[in-house]
Amino acid sequence: MESAPDNRLKVLHVHAHFDDFEFCAAGTFERWRLDRGPLFQGRVLVCTDGRAGHHRHSRLETGTIRLAEQAASAALGNYEFSLLRQRCGEPFAEGCRVVTPELLEALWREIRSFEPDYLICPPLPSDPAAGVHPDHWTVAEAIRRVAYMINVPHAFPDPSGAPDDPNPRWLKTPVILNTYDAYQAGANAFDIAVDVDPCFDLIAAESWCHQSQIREWLPWVGRHSIPVAANLDEWKQTLRTRFQRQARELLLPTDRAWEVFGITAWGTVPTAFQLASDFPGLAEDSGRLDRLEARLLRWS
Repeated sequence: MESAPDNRLKVLHVHAHFDDFEFCAAGTFERWRLDRGPLFQGRVLVCTDGRAGHHRHSRLETGTIRLAEQAASAALGNYEFSLLRQRCGEPFAEGCRVVTPELLEALWREIRSFEPDYLICPPLPSDPAAGVHPDHWTVAEAIRRVAYMINVPHAFPDPSGAPDDPNPRWLKTPVILNTYDAYQAGANAFDIAVDVDPCFDLIAAESWCHQSQIREWLPWVGRHSIPVAANLDEWKQTLRTRFQRQARELLLPTDRAWEVFGITAWGTVPTAFQLASDFPGLAEDSGRLDRLEARLLRWS
């Protein structure tokens, strides 16, 4: 893959909610940051306002709290954070269960502005028996639909009626990867696994920032059997158990923390060699990489 002009590796993580990033890609971002230093630029794009999903706070209070929690996590992880906004400046409401032209246009603008080498987003369900989180599904479908248009000038005209750019520049299309999604129990698969155990303490600290989620909402709603942790050390035990459960599901060694990704043909199709070169801490499974290489060659 051609690098950015300044040789940075630029990665955009797009997900629905405040706290989604910490549960599926925070360790990989940290491994990139440690491996590449200033030559890595990571950005997290949250696609909903975070106002739904709390049993005590009002919608306005919940959105304000969760925005602050994500900012605190970004400060710890040293990554950029953006909230996806419509042309009018308002974010998209949580519960965005339908892909709209406004959502596609906002994603198109953000992706073209950042020009990532890799774009990481939720997966689409591959099994009708799999559970889904509606917002995750919507974001995944929106990314798939907008992917072809990333390098299409004027795909979304300015609603103000401003004239089109007569000399639009060429933009690269990123490699688009899917994350693990706990809501799709039984239907998760992966192509590459990153050993994020060296970053476990930071993952715990970043996710601990989301107090309204992990100590209040998630234990109350009961979807993940998360006990209420009294402190960070207790939360680390809960998080370690979560990583072990995920590893068992995916038949990975349970003595390490892993983040896994599936390769799509939505964007630029990479080579297995490129992935092995770009991702630090990949699981050493030459057979898996050989099979992946054969599939990617067919796609490209």
